[in-house]
Amino acid sequence: MADTDATMSGRYPLTEPGLWVERVGSRVFPAGRPALFLDRDGTINIDTDYPDDPAEMVLREDIAAAIAAANRAGIPVIIVTNQSGIARGYSGWGDFAAVNGRVLELLAGEGASVDMVVACAYHEAGTGPLAVADHPMRKPNPGMLLEAGNRLGLDLQRSLIVGDKKADMEAGQRAGLSQGWLVDGQAAAQPGFTVRPWRERDDFDGLLAAIAALGAVSRKP
Repeated sequence: MADTDATMSGRYPLTEPGLWVERVGSRVFPAGRPALFLDRDGTINIDTDYPDDPAEMVLREDIAAAIAAANRAGIPVIIVTNQSGIARGYSGWGDFAAVNGRVLELLAGEGASVDMVVACAYHEAGTGPLAVADHPMRKPNPGMLLEAGNRLGLDLQRSLIVGDKKADMEAGQRAGLSQGWLVDGQAAAQPGFTVRPWRERDDFDGLLAAIAALGAVSRKP
């Protein structure tokens, strides 16, 4: 319960008991920029199933390069991650802080940085204030993306999302994004939203090209 009480004590950037919203670094972006949204576990780092040990964190191949490309293009990079293990009592916000800090450290070691982290711990199988079914912030609901969009003044329609689950793609679609990359998944098309696979080198090159294109458009006067 101490981690939940941190909402009041200010130990962690919690805007409510189950929502972590952290601005990372000091980069400033003009309003109207698109963003690169990424799930964390299974997308940025290898998924260890309710991760709670920083020492176990290993980055997925090529992900740092994609984030670094967005950094160079002046595109905000935002992590949006469900963390039901906290609601279930498997870990606490302190564990999340340690693991997430290690993930950001590994990215920095490869020349990549993140600008915001949004994490939702609400889940219907949780206890206490975190026991909420279908919370608007929990993917596939779009709340975390919308929260970041409001805080950073983003152009969500031109933004991209990368994730390893269909819930990530659905959250992107429901937030008004136009396309997403599904790690180890299949391409699919929904009205107004295109899911592209990320399984092969050609798929990764396509993501890099999309990020570069967003940067080019954003820099136009």
